[in-house]
Order: sequence, then C-alpha cells, then structure tokens
Amino acid sequence: MRINFNVPPYTGKEMEYIRECVENQKICGDGIYTKKDNEWFEEKTGVSKCLLTTSCTHATEMAAILAGIKEGDEVIMPSFTFVSTANAFVLRGATVVFVDIRPDTMNIDEKLIEAAITPKTRAIVPVHYAGVGCEMDTILDIAKRHNLFVIEDAAQGVMSTYKGKALGAIGDFGNYSFHETKNYSMGEGGALLLRDEDYINDAIIIREKGTNRTLYQLGKVDKYTWLMPGSSYLPSDMNAAYLYAQLQMADEINEDRISHYNRYIEEFKPLEEAGLIELPYVPDECVHNAHMFYIKCKDGEERGHLIDYLKSNDILPASHYVPLHTSTAGLKYSRFHGEDKYTTKESLRLLRLPMYYKLTKEDQGEVIQRVKEFYKAV
Repeated sequence: MRINFNVPPYTGKEMEYIRECVENQKICGDGIYTKKDNEWFEEKTGVSKCLLTTSCTHATEMAAILAGIKEGDEVIMPSFTFVSTANAFVLRGATVVFVDIRPDTMNIDEKLIEAAITPKTRAIVPVHYAGVGCEMDTILDIAKRHNLFVIEDAAQGVMSTYKGKALGAIGDFGNYSFHETKNYSMGEGGALLLRDEDYINDAIIIREKGTNRTLYQLGKVDKYTWLMPGSSYLPSDMNAAYLYAQLQMADEINEDRISHYNRYIEEFKPLEEAGLIELPYVPDECVHNAHMFYIKCKDGEERGHLIDYLKSNDILPASHYVPLHTSTAGLKYSRFHGEDKYTTKESLRLLRLPMYYKLTKEDQGEVIQRVKEFYKAV
C-alpha cells in the first residue's frame, strides 16, 4: 500500500548505537543500553525498578510469576485485548474471567469487576486501550478491599498518564510493549515495571533463568546457580540500543503523534456531528499518547465496506482484536461473567487509521479525504 497502517519509528541514531554495542563486544543482555533504558523508565515513571524484557508478553508472564498465580486461580480482565494478556495467566494454570468493556474508552468497565470476584480471584488486569487510562482509582479500591494484585497491561501506554501518574506505574506491576507497532520500538521487546521494592530481587532472578547471575556479574558471588523457576526474559543489548535512540526523542515523537491525532479529530468532527461515525473519547483525568486513531462505523458491515474502499485507494487501515472469549482457546480456558453488551458489538465497529511518527501531512490528508468521500456516498 502507498499509505501503510504503520511505519516503525526511526530517529537516525539507532544504527550508531547498535554499532557501538558490536564494537564494545557486548551484544547480549544487560549491557550499557539495557541499563540506560531501564533508568530512563524509572525516572520517567517513578517506579522502584524497570526491567527490559524480550516482549510485553514475557513481562506479563513475569508479573504472573511474581504474583504467585497458580492452577485454580482466577484473573479478571477484559476480553477486548491481545491474546498475551490472557496467555500469561493461562500458562500458570489460572482461569481467565472476562467482564464487559465501556463503550466510550473500550477499557474494562470498572463497575462490573467486583461482581466477578470469587474466592479464587487473585488479580485484576486492566488494559489501557489506545493509551487511554482505565478508571484506576476504582480498580485499586476494589483490589485493596479484596486483597488482589493489580497488573496493568500498559502495552500501548508509554507516555500516557492517569491523574498525573504514568500508566504502568499505578498498580502492583505494569507492562510495556516495544513491538514495531508501538510508539517506541525495538522490533520485539517489552518492560516490567515494579512499584514495590520487595519484588525486585525475585524479578531479577526470574528474568535471568532463575539464577543469581546478576550478583555474579557484580562480583558479589564467585559463581552463579539456579535459585528458583525462571526463564530467558532478557533482550539483546542491540535491541535496547535501538530503543534508546527513540527514548532520547520521546517528547518529539509524542508531540508528532498528538498533532496527527488532533488533526484527525478536527477533520472528522463534522462526520460525528452528523451521526455518521463515533470518535475516540478521552476522560478528563487521562492524558493519552496518540498510540492509535480509530473511528467507529455504524456496524461491522459498514466497516468492511470502508476497509475495501480505503484499500482500493492504496490506504491500509486495520480492525483490531477479535474478543478472546469467542476464540477456540477462550472457550476452553476462560469464561465471560455477565452480559457481553459492548465487547463484541463495539469491536466489530472499530476501525484504526494510519498513525505513526512522521506521517506526512499529504498522506494524512489523503486518508481524511478518502474517509470523507466514503461517507458522502453512504
């Protein structure tokens, strides 16, 4: 397509930093750039510790291990999310309990969580869709009263805040993604954010295959050994170097995306006022990061026609998640508590438009023009 849905961010410094890793003969994990990235996120979010990981999936798996999730436990989350959100807990033997979403933000409906809690519930997993924060005060209150962990899926939430607090740094654990579709990318990668210092040592051990290798590298033990179950969650320092080039320009990248988002809002407002589409909603207490821009069509059929029309004009849009509770694995490993009033209905209407760093004014203008043309013909 001439106008792609996504173009991975690139600032120009990435290859220079990767070359430095190679020349220093340190390309495995926990090198200079891994440490730089961790420190950047710790300073930016205020968490006790950030640990770069091979993916947001693996960061979520680490959080599940740290939370002691085991067979027979239950974990509450929305069904409108990526499969990794559920997989991390299913792999531990837990049952995933889905509740409906809010139609305005596409986030978990905080008012439905408490009714889904049982004696087996161990955690709530809010997913900050499109980098817009869930209603965290309510979720934290519920978790506190029921002694539950809060594990934030902030895969899309880097640079976003809720009441001034960084997404991913509000619950017990938070997870970021640096996949090539995210605002800041290392190709594949993620991060685990730890609010409580008490979990740092175990998290470091889990990330290093269950060993005390980090202590060995620091010269605190003369050899390292296996201490607890873990896995290889440590990314290459070359990936970390690629990411660091973008973190150095995080504000510029964020402002660029916000400008694209605001232009879409301004241009499509007349279509919303005419009742033809719905635009994204951002609560007053949230500051978003323009991770994506979507519109909601009348229904799935209209969305399909709009997708075909845009593709015929060399523009690639994208739908999003198929609700997990309707999938083959979802039917086996999860249950939906209450009514699916909005999850499936809203997922069928949602269409994401091209949004990325350095999207040109001309290309965005053509996307806008074609969407407007389509609705003139509807």
